[in-house]
Amino acid sequence: MTRITRSRTTVLTFGSIAAVSALAFSGCSADAGTTGGGFDPEEEIELEMSWWGDDARAALFDEVITMFEDEYPNVSVTQTPVGSPDDLFNRLATDFAGGGDTAPDVFALGGAKPQEYGELGALLDLSTVSEVLDYSQYPDFSLTNSIVDDTLYGLPTGGNATAAFINADVFEQAGVPLPEEGWTWDDLVEAANTIGSAGLTTAGGQPIYGVDMRIADIIGTYAGQVSEVGMYDWDGQLGVDAEQIAGLYEIEKELSDGGGMPDPSVVTSGVALPPDQQLFTLGQAAITFGYSNLMNVYGAAGDDVQIALPPTSTDTTGVALLPSAFWSINAATKHPEAAAMLVDWFLNEPAAAELILDTRGVPFNPDTLAVVAPLLEGPSQVAAEYVDVVLESGVVAPPQPAGGSIMNELSQRMEADVLFDRATPQQAGEQWVAELGAALE
Repeated sequence: MTRITRSRTTVLTFGSIAAVSALAFSGCSADAGTTGGGFDPEEEIELEMSWWGDDARAALFDEVITMFEDEYPNVSVTQTPVGSPDDLFNRLATDFAGGGDTAPDVFALGGAKPQEYGELGALLDLSTVSEVLDYSQYPDFSLTNSIVDDTLYGLPTGGNATAAFINADVFEQAGVPLPEEGWTWDDLVEAANTIGSAGLTTAGGQPIYGVDMRIADIIGTYAGQVSEVGMYDWDGQLGVDAEQIAGLYEIEKELSDGGGMPDPSVVTSGVALPPDQQLFTLGQAAITFGYSNLMNVYGAAGDDVQIALPPTSTDTTGVALLPSAFWSINAATKHPEAAAMLVDWFLNEPAAAELILDTRGVPFNPDTLAVVAPLLEGPSQVAAEYVDVVLESGVVAPPQPAGGSIMNELSQRMEADVLFDRATPQQAGEQWVAELGAALE
């Protein structure tokens, strides 16, 4: 387990860690002069770039873009950030339906969107701009989600891995031992139900629960534990069956009936909350699940917040190192080389990396990682070390295919049906498989 405290950082990992900062590479960005005339430094070029995130991310990216514009004075970048991924995806759906001319030149994608828009021909084939956008050092598994028919349509912003976050202060307050290496789902249920039934409250009088499950953030890992390939197979079809998915809903039912989870109304109202407003961050849950880069936010939950591999009752962790998001380029852009240079700046330019750090995941490019790793400290350093553990012990997950974008909403809807006793776990598993299987078809 990896521990972060507000005053100090201590590493107590499950397994050995090779220090990320020990990587020694020199960073450099692609040279615009290698475009063979594709980029004209005398031409006045206007680009639009769009992403999702909060105001802090918008301010950070504004700094990065300003540096880019200073380096290339003939290029001006219009920034159109939005609050949530769906806000951007809804816009792109409209833009691409009209041919793509109104879509941004560069934009962030996540989940199944690289597959979906790659199949539609809406994204630029990055091999056509490889002279200015170097992706030769990216590990193959990091590109899987953005490859369609052997064509690369996006580059990952960085990597995160699903983790269990543990508030050790709450465990101590409840008199419950901390999870140990190799903990199982039965161990989690026992600990969470004991803590949730102890009547604990925060300093402000709010109830403390055993676990805030965040099912959309753990169901893929669970699928990787109980099935041979994970949620999807390499042909873009389901890799899990109804009985396997029902197993996770059975665990939730045990937690709900045993006092480990909040009231179902609290669970369902909390699915859309941003990390800084979630129960765990507010000190109201002993355990939660999320992606490793959330350590910066979840570390505010108490004086002793730890990160660990999720529980498993099989011989595999089910944890895969996944891209946080992808940068892609509009196939209809009038300036593909300039757009590629902007993406390269965000991913491969050392000066930009010093600003972005790991806010979009731990960089996959080893040159960029060599710049970032020595600058990480506190929660960021702990998250990077956890990612390194996953690199050694994790699994490679097939990409989320087009149609898989309904998975989060579907999983949460079936969760609500189970918790409100509208469906049994088995019925929820069968409905989940039926709906997601149909979407993939």
